[in-house]
Amino acid sequence: MIIKYYSTNLKSPQVRFKNALLEGLAPDGGLYMPEHIPRIDRKEIEAFPSLDYPNIAFRVLRTLLHDELENDLLLSLCYDSYNFEVPVENIHDRTFILRLDRGPTLSFKDFAARMMARLMNCFISAEGLRYTILTATSGDTGSAVANAFHGLENIDVIVLFPFAEVTEYQRKQMTTLDKNISAIAIDGKFDDCQSLVKKAFLDPSLSQCSLTSANSINIGRLLPQSVYYFYSWSRVIKDISENVIFSVPSGNYGNLMGGVIARELGLPVKKFIIATNENNEVPEYLRTGTYNIINPSINCISSAMNVGHPSNLARIIALYGGIMNKEGEILKAPDLQRMRKDFSGFSVTDDETRKTIADFFKLYGSLIEPHGAVAWKGMQMFRDMNPDYADDKQLFISLETAHPSKFREEIVKILGFSPSVPEQLARIDALKENFVKMENNYDLLKEFILRHHKQ
Repeated sequence: MIIKYYSTNLKSPQVRFKNALLEGLAPDGGLYMPEHIPRIDRKEIEAFPSLDYPNIAFRVLRTLLHDELENDLLLSLCYDSYNFEVPVENIHDRTFILRLDRGPTLSFKDFAARMMARLMNCFISAEGLRYTILTATSGDTGSAVANAFHGLENIDVIVLFPFAEVTEYQRKQMTTLDKNISAIAIDGKFDDCQSLVKKAFLDPSLSQCSLTSANSINIGRLLPQSVYYFYSWSRVIKDISENVIFSVPSGNYGNLMGGVIARELGLPVKKFIIATNENNEVPEYLRTGTYNIINPSINCISSAMNVGHPSNLARIIALYGGIMNKEGEILKAPDLQRMRKDFSGFSVTDDETRKTIADFFKLYGSLIEPHGAVAWKGMQMFRDMNPDYADDKQLFISLETAHPSKFREEIVKILGFSPSVPEQLARIDALKENFVKMENNYDLLKEFILRHHKQ
């Protein structure tokens, strides 16, 4: 059965995955969602503990894309995309950290960007097309996308990032590439970058540029992210029916949506802990039932989560029967009671984040970075409020989304030493940066896109 994709604004026609992937944003400004999510056969899930990451990825993605790609091609794309380790570290008893920081750019965004790049290239090359990827980033998306798409013949990439809110290494991973990669430093915040991108997508005068997106507004980002939830669970379960509570550091909520898709596919998830920094609009929504955008977003040390209005909230709202427009207005209320059953939201301050990094190193002799620290602290806060889950019988997995060395300035301040720098970062220190500084001005961005567009 072919899976069709609908817009969360419900005003655009349904499309196949290929079209949703290449369009990025639906014509009505909504985000694409699958009309249904099939369940993975139970017997297939039972085999996951004995499979490596590429084979689990193949089986998960085949369930969603079986009418889009031949199995042999999809399996080869999985092996090509996932050629790095994915550690699941036992911290104590039934509590684990999933370290998503061993890919080429040392970020969880590698898992989605690498598969997405290969899927796009397959579809585009087969039809002799050329596309321009326009994406906004709060840090790690830009570097992962730039790396994943670097050198592809039929795809150009333009990345917008808030100049003052990314770390040195995050910036260098975007600005030291050449060929088909362009980086633009915006004088503003992530929400400004994202607003510019969305405006460009809806501008009919740019239609000849074949724009698409590679951040989490694109459904092609989210499907591959569902895989590491299955993988981490399969590495640590005692039995196949054991459920799990995930603590997910959340900014634009693409990471969380990947987990929600995994749950809908059949992963036995008891609950998701939504762990945010001081941009706490979603935990507050769960608590009060009132959604208020944070504008401007608050600048926190967990910089990739500095999002005042997460795009993917519209997808979560849709999954629970509601409608949210692109301005963040809830036009139809979701089933808030069911959302509160499935999600628990917690906001973590910068001071709490720093203390968590320090305490974690003191207790376990292991480093976590600010985003992983927010997830770990959110999990602790959940346990404090829910003593029934405080014992070590319940399986918990907390997500670490970047390598600590990408935040070396903050780690030095907290712990007094610099984390070791992996080779992926060390080699870019000597490379020349190349990027454009730009005001938060749509006309300037439009001019840039038109000037750089290639037929």
